[in-house]
Amino acid sequence: MTTYIMLANWTDQGARNLTASPSRLDAAKQALAEMGGAFKTFFMTMGRYDMVIVCEAPDDAVQARFCLQLAMLGNIRTETLKAFPEGAYREIIRSVS
Repeated sequence: MTTYIMLANWTDQGARNLTASPSRLDAAKQALAEMGGAFKTFFMTMGRYDMVIVCEAPDDAVQARFCLQLAMLGNIRTETLKAFPEGAYREIIRSVS
């Protein structure tokens, strides 16, 4: 599985319906699980982003579909980072000429 870090902000619509956010989070977790992925960690944050999610998906295409489905709902906008664990990082660095 590939790890992704999602940085998310509520849209105006999402902020207006803030009290429904926990149920939307549950629905998002379920949607990703149905695609073969999983949320690993969720944080509400202060600062530039409202939420940070660490999740796993089978591949980039699954993660992209998940992000597009979230975008279509109109409650959050996301920025997604592909994350490399330490072992992969060390291997990548070792192969740099």
